[in-house]
Amino acid sequence: MSFLLRVQLPDRPGSLGALAVALGSVGADILSLDVVERGAGFAVDDLVVEVPPNALPDTLITAAESISDVRVDSIRPYSGVLDTHRELELIDQVASARDDRLQVLVDGAPRVLRVGWSTIIDMGPQGAYRVVGSPSAPETQAGSAPWMPLEKPAVLDPEAEWVPQIWRDMDTKLAVAPLGNTGKVLMLGRPGGPDFRPSEVARLGYLAGIVATVLG
Repeated sequence: MSFLLRVQLPDRPGSLGALAVALGSVGADILSLDVVERGAGFAVDDLVVEVPPNALPDTLITAAESISDVRVDSIRPYSGVLDTHRELELIDQVASARDDRLQVLVDGAPRVLRVGWSTIIDMGPQGAYRVVGSPSAPETQAGSAPWMPLEKPAVLDPEAEWVPQIWRDMDTKLAVAPLGNTGKVLMLGRPGGPDFRPSEVARLGYLAGIVATVLG
Protein backbone atom coordinates (compact mmCIF):
# COMPACT_ATOMS: atom_id res chain seq x y z
CA MET A 1 0.00 0.00 0.00
CA SER A 2 1.21 3.51 -0.80
CA PHE A 3 0.74 6.84 0.95
CA LEU A 4 1.36 10.43 -0.08
CA LEU A 5 3.22 12.09 2.76
CA ARG A 6 3.66 15.87 2.84
CA VAL A 7 6.43 16.90 5.21
CA GLN A 8 8.10 20.14 6.22
CA LEU A 9 11.75 19.70 7.06
CA PRO A 10 14.88 21.81 7.52
CA ASP A 11 16.48 22.79 4.23
CA ARG A 12 19.95 21.61 5.15
CA PRO A 13 22.24 18.76 4.08
CA GLY A 14 21.34 15.41 5.58
CA SER A 15 17.72 16.19 6.48
CA LEU A 16 16.21 14.14 3.68
CA GLY A 17 18.63 11.28 4.31
CA ALA A 18 17.72 11.19 7.98
CA LEU A 19 14.03 11.16 7.04
CA ALA A 20 14.59 8.28 4.62
CA VAL A 21 16.35 6.27 7.33
CA ALA A 22 13.56 6.96 9.81
CA LEU A 23 10.87 5.88 7.35
CA GLY A 24 12.90 2.82 6.42
CA SER A 25 13.01 1.80 10.06
CA VAL A 26 9.25 1.16 9.93
CA GLY A 27 9.43 -0.68 6.62
CA ALA A 28 8.55 2.21 4.31
CA ASP A 29 10.20 2.66 0.91
CA ILE A 30 10.27 6.10 -0.74
CA LEU A 31 9.04 5.71 -4.33
CA SER A 32 9.15 9.35 -5.42
CA LEU A 33 9.79 12.84 -4.09
CA ASP A 34 8.54 16.22 -5.29
CA VAL A 35 9.73 19.52 -3.84
CA VAL A 36 6.54 21.51 -3.27
CA GLU A 37 8.08 24.64 -1.82
CA ARG A 38 11.29 26.07 -0.40
CA GLY A 39 11.45 28.91 2.07
CA ALA A 40 13.86 30.51 4.53
CA GLY A 41 15.57 27.48 6.00
CA PHE A 42 12.83 24.95 5.29
CA ALA A 43 11.47 22.77 2.49
CA VAL A 44 8.07 21.18 1.91
CA ASP A 45 8.25 17.84 0.09
CA ASP A 46 5.68 15.36 -1.15
CA LEU A 47 6.86 11.77 -0.74
CA VAL A 48 5.10 8.72 -2.11
CA VAL A 49 6.01 5.87 0.23
CA GLU A 50 5.16 2.19 0.03
CA VAL A 51 4.51 0.33 3.27
CA PRO A 52 3.96 -3.32 4.18
CA PRO A 53 0.36 -4.65 4.17
CA ASN A 54 -1.70 -3.61 7.20
CA ALA A 55 0.84 -0.98 8.22
CA LEU A 56 -0.74 1.94 10.08
CA PRO A 57 -0.29 5.50 8.75
CA ASP A 58 0.44 6.63 12.33
CA THR A 59 3.72 4.73 12.25
CA LEU A 60 4.87 6.86 9.29
CA ILE A 61 3.99 10.07 11.12
CA THR A 62 5.75 8.95 14.30
CA ALA A 63 8.85 7.88 12.37
CA ALA A 64 9.05 11.11 10.36
CA GLU A 65 8.53 13.39 13.35
CA SER A 66 11.16 11.54 15.34
CA ILE A 67 13.62 13.65 13.31
CA SER A 68 14.30 17.06 14.81
CA ASP A 69 12.34 19.92 13.20
CA VAL A 70 10.41 17.62 10.84
CA ARG A 71 6.64 18.06 10.74
CA VAL A 72 4.08 16.00 8.82
CA ASP A 73 1.53 18.30 7.17
CA SER A 74 -0.70 15.50 5.87
CA ILE A 75 -0.85 11.84 4.91
CA ARG A 76 -3.23 10.34 2.36
CA PRO A 77 -3.60 6.99 0.61
CA TYR A 78 -2.01 7.16 -2.82
CA SER A 79 -3.10 5.12 -5.81
CA GLY A 80 -1.87 7.31 -8.66
CA VAL A 81 0.60 6.37 -11.35
CA LEU A 82 4.07 7.69 -10.68
CA ASP A 83 5.23 10.04 -13.41
CA THR A 84 7.92 12.68 -13.15
CA HIS A 85 6.48 14.55 -16.17
CA ARG A 86 2.84 14.62 -15.13
CA GLU A 87 1.93 18.06 -16.44
CA LEU A 88 3.47 17.45 -19.87
CA GLU A 89 1.68 14.12 -20.17
CA LEU A 90 -1.69 15.68 -19.34
CA ILE A 91 -1.18 18.56 -21.78
CA ASP A 92 -0.36 16.03 -24.50
CA GLN A 93 -3.48 14.01 -23.65
CA VAL A 94 -5.66 17.13 -23.88
CA ALA A 95 -4.06 18.19 -27.18
CA SER A 96 -4.53 14.77 -28.79
CA ALA A 97 -8.06 14.15 -27.50
CA ARG A 98 -10.70 13.80 -30.20
CA ASP A 99 -13.71 14.24 -27.98
CA ASP A 100 -14.29 16.50 -24.97
CA ARG A 101 -10.90 17.97 -24.13
CA LEU A 102 -12.21 19.66 -20.99
CA GLN A 103 -13.29 16.28 -19.63
CA VAL A 104 -9.81 14.90 -20.33
CA LEU A 105 -8.38 17.85 -18.40
CA VAL A 106 -10.51 17.43 -15.27
CA ASP A 107 -10.07 13.65 -15.31
CA GLY A 108 -6.28 14.03 -15.27
CA ALA A 109 -5.83 17.09 -13.06
CA PRO A 110 -6.35 15.34 -9.69
CA ARG A 111 -3.53 12.90 -10.44
CA VAL A 112 -1.21 15.58 -11.77
CA LEU A 113 -1.80 18.13 -9.02
CA ARG A 114 -2.49 15.63 -6.23
CA VAL A 115 -5.95 16.75 -5.24
CA GLY A 116 -9.26 14.99 -4.61
CA TRP A 117 -11.26 16.38 -7.52
CA SER A 118 -11.44 19.02 -10.24
CA THR A 119 -14.15 20.81 -12.21
CA ILE A 120 -14.55 23.43 -14.94
CA ILE A 121 -16.88 26.30 -14.04
CA ASP A 122 -18.39 28.89 -16.40
CA MET A 123 -20.83 31.78 -16.12
CA GLY A 124 -24.26 31.64 -17.77
CA PRO A 125 -27.49 33.66 -17.67
CA GLN A 126 -28.40 32.01 -14.36
CA GLY A 127 -24.95 32.47 -12.84
CA ALA A 128 -22.07 30.05 -12.34
CA TYR A 129 -22.48 26.42 -13.39
CA ARG A 130 -20.36 23.30 -13.73
CA VAL A 131 -19.32 22.48 -17.29
CA VAL A 132 -17.56 19.18 -16.53
CA GLY A 133 -16.23 17.45 -13.43
CA SER A 134 -13.87 14.61 -12.60
CA PRO A 135 -15.43 11.30 -11.51
CA SER A 136 -14.56 12.15 -7.90
CA ALA A 137 -16.13 15.64 -7.99
CA PRO A 138 -18.91 16.10 -5.41
CA GLU A 139 -22.50 15.79 -6.62
CA THR A 140 -23.39 18.93 -4.68
CA GLN A 141 -22.45 21.96 -6.77
CA ALA A 142 -21.88 25.55 -5.79
CA GLY A 143 -24.92 27.68 -6.53
CA SER A 144 -22.85 30.82 -7.03
CA ALA A 145 -19.29 31.98 -7.59
CA PRO A 146 -18.96 35.60 -6.44
CA TRP A 147 -15.21 35.46 -7.16
CA MET A 148 -15.84 35.14 -10.91
CA PRO A 149 -14.71 36.42 -13.36
CA LEU A 150 -11.23 35.34 -12.32
CA GLU A 151 -8.10 37.12 -13.49
CA LYS A 152 -5.35 35.03 -11.90
CA PRO A 153 -4.84 31.78 -9.94
CA ALA A 154 -6.02 31.98 -6.35
CA VAL A 155 -6.83 30.09 -3.18
CA LEU A 156 -10.47 30.45 -2.14
CA ASP A 157 -11.82 30.75 1.38
CA PRO A 158 -13.19 27.26 2.14
CA GLU A 159 -15.59 28.70 4.74
CA ALA A 160 -17.15 31.37 2.50
CA GLU A 161 -20.95 31.52 2.30
CA TRP A 162 -21.09 30.33 -1.31
CA VAL A 163 -19.24 27.07 -0.44
CA PRO A 164 -21.72 24.15 -0.12
CA GLN A 165 -22.03 22.91 3.46
CA ILE A 166 -20.92 19.39 2.58
CA TRP A 167 -17.67 20.80 1.16
CA ARG A 168 -17.12 22.66 4.42
CA ASP A 169 -17.92 19.56 6.47
CA MET A 170 -15.16 17.72 4.60
CA ASP A 171 -12.71 20.62 5.19
CA THR A 172 -12.22 20.97 1.43
CA LYS A 173 -9.40 23.29 0.41
CA LEU A 174 -10.06 25.11 -2.88
CA ALA A 175 -7.85 26.59 -5.58
CA VAL A 176 -8.82 28.04 -8.95
CA ALA A 177 -7.21 29.33 -12.13
CA PRO A 178 -8.64 30.96 -15.28
CA LEU A 179 -8.56 29.01 -18.53
CA GLY A 180 -7.04 31.83 -20.55
CA ASN A 181 -9.59 34.39 -21.74
CA THR A 182 -12.44 31.89 -22.13
CA GLY A 183 -14.19 32.97 -18.94
CA LYS A 184 -14.02 29.39 -17.71
CA VAL A 185 -12.20 28.43 -14.52
CA LEU A 186 -10.42 25.23 -13.47
CA MET A 187 -11.24 24.48 -9.82
CA LEU A 188 -9.39 22.03 -7.58
CA GLY A 189 -10.76 20.51 -4.39
CA ARG A 190 -8.67 18.83 -1.72
CA PRO A 191 -10.96 17.34 0.96
CA GLY A 192 -9.26 17.21 4.35
CA GLY A 193 -6.33 19.35 3.22
CA PRO A 194 -3.55 20.17 3.33
CA ASP A 195 -3.70 23.84 2.37
CA PHE A 196 -2.56 24.80 -1.11
CA ARG A 197 0.96 26.14 -1.11
CA PRO A 198 1.84 29.18 -3.29
CA SER A 199 3.96 26.97 -5.54
CA GLU A 200 0.99 24.63 -6.10
CA VAL A 201 -1.24 27.55 -7.06
CA ALA A 202 1.48 28.70 -9.47
CA ARG A 203 1.63 25.20 -11.03
CA LEU A 204 -2.15 25.24 -11.40
CA GLY A 205 -1.94 28.61 -13.16
CA TYR A 206 0.78 27.46 -15.56
CA LEU A 207 -1.13 24.29 -16.41
CA ALA A 208 -4.42 26.14 -16.99
CA GLY A 209 -2.68 28.74 -19.12
CA ILE A 210 -0.95 26.20 -21.34
CA VAL A 211 -4.09 24.11 -21.71
CA ALA A 212 -6.07 27.22 -22.67
CA THR A 213 -3.56 27.83 -25.47
CA VAL A 214 -3.86 24.22 -26.61
CA LEU A 215 -7.66 24.50 -26.65
CA GLY A 216 -7.33 27.53 -28.86
